[in-house]
Amino acid sequence: MAAARTIIQAAQQSIDQRRAFRIVLAGGTTPRPVYERLRACDTDWSAWHVYFGDERCLPADDAERNSLMAAQVWLDHVAIPKGQIFPIPAERGAPAAAAAYAITLSGIESFDLVLLGLGEDGHTASLFPNEARSDCASDAAAIAVLAAPKPPAQRVSLSASRLGAARQVIFLVSGAGKRQAVTDWRNGLAIPAAEIKPAAGVDIYANAQCYSE
Repeated sequence: MAAARTIIQAAQQSIDQRRAFRIVLAGGTTPRPVYERLRACDTDWSAWHVYFGDERCLPADDAERNSLMAAQVWLDHVAIPKGQIFPIPAERGAPAAAAAYAITLSGIESFDLVLLGLGEDGHTASLFPNEARSDCASDAAAIAVLAAPKPPAQRVSLSASRLGAARQVIFLVSGAGKRQAVTDWRNGLAIPAAEIKPAAGVDIYANAQCYSE
């Protein structure tokens, strides 16, 4: 799988140059097969530091938590030190969790790699169209989302500016339902995914169903 190979290559380069690899994970169903493939890869897991782009405000053991999915299919099966995996404490509620995660991220100038998905409405992480977010300053690291248009209403998301503070950003996109969002993005419409603007631009790994014929 091309995305998994790219992630491992980015990890090796970061470890060679900086002795660490700081990655932000995407949630949802699209990245799951990528995470399953990574589980079998050969890399220096002790140098990995894992963060999350967003999380639903649910109990830590809820099946809908992004952190639980990543743990079950990948992270629990590799030798990343537990102290180098940083789930968002969204079970505390959105405002408190966002404040706590901002502190967690405060010492990180740039991520090495950010993985993101794309919703049918153009959202990425938990940055939804027309969504009023608390603490929406452009320099906020993590924000509380209090009225998401899909359940649960409360979520925590890294801000667009923080997601864009990365050496590499990859969008993982699949399914015919994403076709309109991809088209809107390519046509320059102001969807939330377009707010992610790293200096090096973004890479998009998408299947054929995502593109109009």
